[in-house]
Amino acid sequence: MQNTLINDTFLKACLRQATPHTPVWLMRQAGRYLPEYCATRSVAGSFMGLATNVDFATEVTLQPLERYALDAAILFSDILTVPDAMGLGLSFAQGEGPRFAKPVRTEQDVASLRVPDMDKLRYVFDAVSSIRKALKGRVPLIGFSGSPWTLACYMVEGAGSDDYRLVKSLMYSRPDLMHQILSVNADSVATYLNAQIDAGAQAVMIFDSWGGVLAHEAFKSFSLHYTTRVLSQLKTEHNGQTIPRIVFTKGGAVWLDDMADMDCEVLGLDWTADLSAARHRVGGRAGTPGKALQGNLDPNVLFAPPQAIAEQTIAVLESFGKPHTDTTCSGPTHIFNLGHGISQYTPPEHVNVLVDTVHSHSVAMRAGMVKT
Repeated sequence: MQNTLINDTFLKACLRQATPHTPVWLMRQAGRYLPEYCATRSVAGSFMGLATNVDFATEVTLQPLERYALDAAILFSDILTVPDAMGLGLSFAQGEGPRFAKPVRTEQDVASLRVPDMDKLRYVFDAVSSIRKALKGRVPLIGFSGSPWTLACYMVEGAGSDDYRLVKSLMYSRPDLMHQILSVNADSVATYLNAQIDAGAQAVMIFDSWGGVLAHEAFKSFSLHYTTRVLSQLKTEHNGQTIPRIVFTKGGAVWLDDMADMDCEVLGLDWTADLSAARHRVGGRAGTPGKALQGNLDPNVLFAPPQAIAEQTIAVLESFGKPHTDTTCSGPTHIFNLGHGISQYTPPEHVNVLVDTVHSHSVAMRAGMVKT
């Protein structure tokens, strides 16, 4: 498997090393906004037909890289593969999103939960290896999982939710059961991500998509604590290469100070966060420890006209400010991304504007050609 990368700006930025431009990739970059993705999914017959087929998963992972000058690829899969492997019966009804046939709601349901046999997820690891081979060192590959809390939300609700009534009711009425679920989830996620690393993932990301729905103290006890448990078990090196770890909590900016001490390299931020303030609080200074920051353009900006997209992209870059440029030490770095996943209705050509603007403007910022 090829270790030498043609474009390593993403990995360098994760490690707070100076890069010639700000790297950019997009959450959900392989998805329904791309006509070629829709065509491949049609052949596959279903989302799971796409995700569980190594050739299809490889094909759609690479599709956005053929269109855009992105600096990283992310494995095409779903955050709910882990609870599916636990036997909860995942399905995707057309237009309805994910659903579990066997939600976890009773003491008996919780008692039956186990870290799944990773052989049931072999299709994911085979896809990671296939994608790494197909990339030929072009850009690094990111593996991922949902956070223990986010997985628990789907497992208890049985599907997506607007009010999280069932999972929060369980959390408040039987915190002991919720802690049991989260303990199993944390150990499962750690095992799952380590297997992705073994298969060839060069960075891993934990999506705490629903951490932001929790009350302040509940976030610390039921989300942050278990994400920290995952991180404590993750491999930090593979085949002599450092494996950066990214944590993204949607709505998590209010807990930035609490997350500053997490054992990870990168913190992802949604569009409600102030990048400048985040850099000041957790980004560190040249030669001192800190977190690389990832984010945080509002995905709906991509529905605006091209000029407005460019302006808003520049505003995010300048909010972070001039990145670290000293190659002799580490310092504050920024990885450009959306503040959440790209919408399926996004005009594909608008993504070109974003990517090109990130690259051109970030080069100009480093050269001192623009005021920040």
